[in-house]
Amino acid sequence: MVDHERDFSLLLPIYSGDQSAFLERAFRSCLDDQTLQPAEVVVVQDGPISAELSATMMQLIASSPVPTKLLVLEKNRGLARALDAGLAECSFDVVARMDADDVSLPTRFEKQRAAIAGGFDLVGTAMFEFADDDGSVIGKRIPPQGQEEIARYSRFHDPFNHPTVMYRRSAVAAAGGYIDVGLMEDYWLFARMIDAGARVENLQEALLMYRVSAGAYTRRGGLGQLKAELRLQREFRKLGFTTPLQNVRNVIVRGGYRLVPVAIRRIAYRRFIARGFHS
Repeated sequence: MVDHERDFSLLLPIYSGDQSAFLERAFRSCLDDQTLQPAEVVVVQDGPISAELSATMMQLIASSPVPTKLLVLEKNRGLARALDAGLAECSFDVVARMDADDVSLPTRFEKQRAAIAGGFDLVGTAMFEFADDDGSVIGKRIPPQGQEEIARYSRFHDPFNHPTVMYRRSAVAAAGGYIDVGLMEDYWLFARMIDAGARVENLQEALLMYRVSAGAYTRRGGLGQLKAELRLQREFRKLGFTTPLQNVRNVIVRGGYRLVPVAIRRIAYRRFIARGFHS
């Protein structure tokens, strides 16, 4: 593997809700276990964290096999602002995303970096979902493939599994960066990147293990998320990303999803919101 293929940064945000054991596994999976390591890691601490989590983080930074930067935000600013701040600290144009409770599989970066080298600005992958309690695999999310299909799919669904993506920082910046929209800052960014002409692709192989916690479906609902959903759909229309008919459909289906009971939301998420899920 020649050196120029390692010219990418790993961007890893952490906050008070993260757990030390999960962080350590996530970090190690991106460095010790990879067939292609990043050239650097940028850790963004989004607000105060516990002494235990801080100690784990500092140990990981000290033992990292590649240069690792720590950016501390004194107040919790949310994922969108944390990621934007972290991107500004990355030394390389190519950046891989990672959350502090997931697990990257060994060939993830090698395969994504090769795709980026082939001309893409944004490359996601399929991912396995695993249970928070016992670690068992409970499903697989397979995203759409090909520029046209990804663009078509994105009018109703988020076309990328956000924790899996690798992208060009310049393409993210050209689209305006992350903007806080509830839990959908990634969807809004990807829509703007597609609209701006970014070259995008999804690898069909699952290259990340995504942790599903007990509260995953609760967080996706409620009035706050409904307001965020309605705002997102308004922004889509202003951009011309969706047609009037698509907007009505999205407001009814995606908006209604935010208000149904959690048990129904779990089923609806798999069938309608995150299509491509296989159990």
